[in-house]
Amino acid sequence: MSETDCMEIDWMARAVAQTQGLYPYIPGKPVEQLLREKGLPHAVKLASNENAYGPSPKAMAAMQMEISEVHRYPDGDCTALKMALAERHVVKTSQVLIGNGSNEVLELLIRCFAGVGDEVVYSQRGFIVYALATQAAGAIQIAVPDTAELGHDLHAMAAAVTDKTKVVCIANPNNPTGTLLNNDELQTFLDARPRHIVVILDEAYDEFVADVKSDSLQTLKHPGLVVSRTFSKAYGLAGCRVGYAVADASLLAVVNRFREPFNVNNFAQVAALAALDDEEWVMDKVAKIKTERTRLETAFDGLGVSAGKSYANFVLLKHAKAGDILNELEDQGIIPRPLAGYGLKDYLRISVGTSEENDALLQGLDVALKQVAV
Repeated sequence: MSETDCMEIDWMARAVAQTQGLYPYIPGKPVEQLLREKGLPHAVKLASNENAYGPSPKAMAAMQMEISEVHRYPDGDCTALKMALAERHVVKTSQVLIGNGSNEVLELLIRCFAGVGDEVVYSQRGFIVYALATQAAGAIQIAVPDTAELGHDLHAMAAAVTDKTKVVCIANPNNPTGTLLNNDELQTFLDARPRHIVVILDEAYDEFVADVKSDSLQTLKHPGLVVSRTFSKAYGLAGCRVGYAVADASLLAVVNRFREPFNVNNFAQVAALAALDDEEWVMDKVAKIKTERTRLETAFDGLGVSAGKSYANFVLLKHAKAGDILNELEDQGIIPRPLAGYGLKDYLRISVGTSEENDALLQGLDVALKQVAV
């Protein structure tokens, strides 16, 4: 064996050792994949918590106008979007960080503040990216068991914080379970945390609870608090990949050192800026989604498969044969999200679709439940 061959084998062995246990985020099954697998002409995707109504007309028009500038690099600092978000949230532009989806924001924060030997605390059934980003950073995962209602157990999370803890992650509303914490609970938790700990409050679904809780950005106080939000859900821009965080300027200045240049593309920037200017359209769609969510929760309750109230744009189905129901629904061209990866093998997460898509879901679910009962 040559010296080159030995070096190659050594490199591969190191790479395998460094990535041992790492696994990629698995998104909801694409429509095209199901159509190929089942030979179906049409399918309804209710797996990824997208806004079924799509982006606002203003956002679409802004992207169309941007086509002629696609040969130019985007504004690396997202200046116009930062200014608009700073004005919206009554903060300075230096307190806003824009990312390639809130996913990148979360990963940047964890990678920046937690490394080998440090601990990151999160709820066992919190957003799975917290665990993936922690492991990728070489930090120690502290997954705290959730409550009986599948929500964050803030008392247990507080008890899990040690001298090694550098980051705490809280999703509110929580994905994938849809539970909600109120701001009084959160502030009590924050008050007891050391000032140096970074607390990430992941509010990807905040627009769906604006009528039942006060704005955390104007209410909650802690020097290490970082609130992250996204344009992927209520704003219908999941394909653009644009999210953001609001925090202390000195904290975000450190994170910016880790951020890749030009991380948010031209189309994402102009679409997000236009969507912010189309608030009436966005909130109209949020209201429709919430109406349909209530309809699905009521139907699930009547069918005996309800898993409780959700505060996001999805609902949970609970059944001992959830895997069989998943297969039956996919046979009918309906794509829900299995939650076995979260340790919830008896649950399916189902995004709230349009009225017509939800009609198809409920019809398909009726058939599926009869099939699994045989």
